Amino acid sequence: MSIIENRLNYISHNETETIEIAKGFAASLNAGDVVAFSGELGAGKSLFCRALMRALGVQDEALPSPTFSIIQEYDGAGCKLAHMDWYRLTDADEIEMLGVRDYFQPPWICLIEWAERANALLSDAAIHVEISCMEHDPSGRAIEITGSTI
Repeated sequence: MSIIENRLNYISHNETETIEIAKGFAASLNAGDVVAFSGELGAGKSLFCRALMRALGVQDEALPSPTFSIIQEYDGAGCKLAHMDWYRLTDADEIEMLGVRDYFQPPWICLIEWAERANALLSDAAIHVEISCMEHDPSGRAIEITGSTI
């Protein structure tokens, strides 16, 4: 891990390490935080989100990706979580019509996969998580977390 001006960089060699990174990151989140995830298909955005939700106390047995439902709501330990997936959406206007901004404030912690579909909707305070596959290691991931509250 290295810290550079509100930036955390991690290298994960497998899913177990990615889950541990997510658990550690979860401890820094507070109600009102918006976490915007980006990365190619299969990079591990959903895995990271599920690990965050578990670390934040979500007890639901299944935590499916909201690819088709777009928004799923959960109760955590002392917080509410909204898990969104904007992959199938085409533009910021379509996303805005879903009322997503309601989830950008307490009591919610909002996790958004494919947030780049509508970056203009996010405030400067949003935390960004970029997950990249590593060419030389099929199980490896580079994880970069940037934002004002980390």
